[in-house]
Amino acid sequence: MTHTIQQDRRARRGAGYRAAIAAGLLALVGGTSAYAQDAAAGAAPTSADAAVIEKGHQLAIAADCMACHTALDGGKPFAGGYGIASPMGQIYSSNITPSKTAGIGNYTEMQFARALREGVRADGAHLYPAMPYTSYSGLGDDDVHALYRYFMQAVKPVDEPAPATNLPFPFGMRSAMAGWNMLFLSNRRFEADPAHDAQWNRGAYLTNVLAHCSACHTPRNALMAEDFGRNLGGAQLGAWYAPNITSDPVSGIGAWTDDELVAYLKTGRAPGKNQAAGPMAEAVQNSLQYLSDADLKSIVTYLRSTKPIRDEQETAPAFTHGRVVSSEATLRGASALNANGTLTSGAALFSGYCASCHQVNGKGSPSQAYPSLSNNTATGSRNPSNLIAAILYGVDREAGGQHVLMPSFGEGSYVQPLKDDQIAAIANYVLAQYGNADVTVTPDDVAVARNGGPVPLLVRARPLMLAAPVAVVLLVVFAIMVRRRRARRTARADLTSGKAG
Repeated sequence: MTHTIQQDRRARRGAGYRAAIAAGLLALVGGTSAYAQDAAAGAAPTSADAAVIEKGHQLAIAADCMACHTALDGGKPFAGGYGIASPMGQIYSSNITPSKTAGIGNYTEMQFARALREGVRADGAHLYPAMPYTSYSGLGDDDVHALYRYFMQAVKPVDEPAPATNLPFPFGMRSAMAGWNMLFLSNRRFEADPAHDAQWNRGAYLTNVLAHCSACHTPRNALMAEDFGRNLGGAQLGAWYAPNITSDPVSGIGAWTDDELVAYLKTGRAPGKNQAAGPMAEAVQNSLQYLSDADLKSIVTYLRSTKPIRDEQETAPAFTHGRVVSSEATLRGASALNANGTLTSGAALFSGYCASCHQVNGKGSPSQAYPSLSNNTATGSRNPSNLIAAILYGVDREAGGQHVLMPSFGEGSYVQPLKDDQIAAIANYVLAQYGNADVTVTPDDVAVARNGGPVPLLVRARPLMLAAPVAVVLLVVFAIMVRRRRARRTARADLTSGKAG
């Protein structure tokens, strides 16, 4: 199901990201950047200016700004418009180019810093925490300054406003974020821990601040804030699952080698362990692959030191499950030809749609561009979300000059859209043959993933939130009516008493 193409630059979902990153690199090396604009204005940049702007560029890559602030399918770099499918509704990223009409061109550095660290725009409106300002609050002043200089001087302004975000009531009340921030925003700068060396502290800064790993890998509480009691312990992310990346050797990454972790972050692939898909593939493609090996090793050093979190129902690492086995011989010639959409057997569906890439025995290709389905975290995990989502939405990433493509089998598939029960049948066949045979997938599980993943408690409670104001009004009206009725009774009693006297 996975396709690797060296030197292939075909249009794809992340084309806008690649073009934008390439444009940014060229801008810093060539004469197309704002350096040229400075020179045209008679203010030639100094080497110190260039160093600060280059630092800001590297920080923007580490912070993965491009991934969210560039629309898919050819969006202009940093012009916003990327639709984030949050449980509360579609949130569109803003234009962060230096446009004075549509972007942040009129922001002062202080306003820029406040947006990054506190989630408050220049006009005083609150941002939603889809923008990871709760992580960026740890940014140091020098890094904020470098980012400001980069965006104001090296990013091309785009005078096109991003689509407005309009969430349903009550989630559309941005003012409510002020109370949320009081509860969950620490707004403290990162401070190096003298008990650890420079490599560990660099890893902590990258993991917790710039790369904002906890934004995806830490579970959320009822109010959608990160539950740091389970920091990096794994969390549902729409239809996908961001796995446990604590130091635990069973549920986390404790049994991975350092080289495997670095390779995974750099290329999105660690044979025999896992492969990046969904949001993680985007993080690798747009950010992590461009970090230095020293920075990646720092992240690994820090992750090794994190508090281990164990799922007590897991007795072995997910990647240890499965075996290489083939049932192809039992299928060939055993059945009449099936029309598209009529196959129901997991084995037959796997044979028809998956075996040509993952091989009939599930061991994948020699290069593991088509990964083995055994000894694979996606098929060995107790949570089958990533297996389901990979079949539904496919895999599409580019890292290290390799384009990895697995077609989707959901709506709009150019191969064959499959029904919920068919995808469940494939998943169960893969789990039973190559992965964790104790896990099963139902058509309802697939339907949930198709609709964007499990619905958080806060969203499920929305009808009660809508009813609450009405109930309050009714209670107030009822209380007023009761008071008036009592007042009339009292008046009548007084009048009667007066007449009697």
